[in-house]
Amino acid sequence: MSSGTVVTRFAPSPTGYLHLGHVRSALEGWRAAQEAGGRFLLRLEDIDHTRCRAEYAAAIVEDLAWLGLAWDGPVRRQSEHLADYRDALARLEEAGLLYPCFCTRRAIQAEINRAGGAPQGEIGALYPGICRHLSAAERAAKRATAADYALRLDVAAAMARAGSLAWEEDGRRVEAQPAAQGDVVLARKEMPTSYHLAVTVDDALQGVTLVTRGADLYAATHIHILLQALLGLPTPRYRHHPLLTDAEGRRLAKRDRALSIRAMRQAGMTPAEILAGAQSSGR
Repeated sequence: MSSGTVVTRFAPSPTGYLHLGHVRSALEGWRAAQEAGGRFLLRLEDIDHTRCRAEYAAAIVEDLAWLGLAWDGPVRRQSEHLADYRDALARLEEAGLLYPCFCTRRAIQAEINRAGGAPQGEIGALYPGICRHLSAAERAAKRATAADYALRLDVAAAMARAGSLAWEEDGRRVEAQPAAQGDVVLARKEMPTSYHLAVTVDDALQGVTLVTRGADLYAATHIHILLQALLGLPTPRYRHHPLLTDAEGRRLAKRDRALSIRAMRQAGMTPAEILAGAQSSGR
């Protein structure tokens, strides 16, 4: 592809059936690619083996095809590319930018309570850094015996290495502030990636140049920009669209089965009607 080709993607998790909110997101990326004569990719973010199901993955592919939102090339399934994430994780660990965290949710909450609260990021209370200052010997000993642990990004060390960062958000420049998100989890003992690492690696490997996704993921972009800098990956442009809500103003969710695309199909709605609803709702 040429360097000027626009490449977008739709990357749902197969943990339920698609609803109108998903269609809105898919439509944003599909339309941006169509208007620019570019490429629209489909990726299934299926690393959560406890919640992702093959039947939902198949339904996503079927529903998008039925709606006429055709994608280019094969579907990328994250579960088939764990080696890519292991490689990126190893590079960050070799650079001294990760540390193991052995804290349970209960231990984290207890520390927050003891300290009288924790700084709040856009995605909730920040990790209070309980394991950040363990010695190398303590880390090694705990890793050898722990049933499970997380690998967290040392954001302060990472920012010191990366320097100031920014991204283009729908035509304007946004200064990245990763510290506001805290030391996020990038992997676990039995899983070499989390959402943050996988999506960053995938977008680069797939050549995505424009990320279109819901406004609920805006805060995560600060971390993704940092990871791109640390791993020497290109930074795409971003466009975060408003989320669709129901009549009470609540965000649409997969648990709202009556609003699933499959339910709408069964009720006799046409692709044109569903696409029109996804465009007009939530504006």
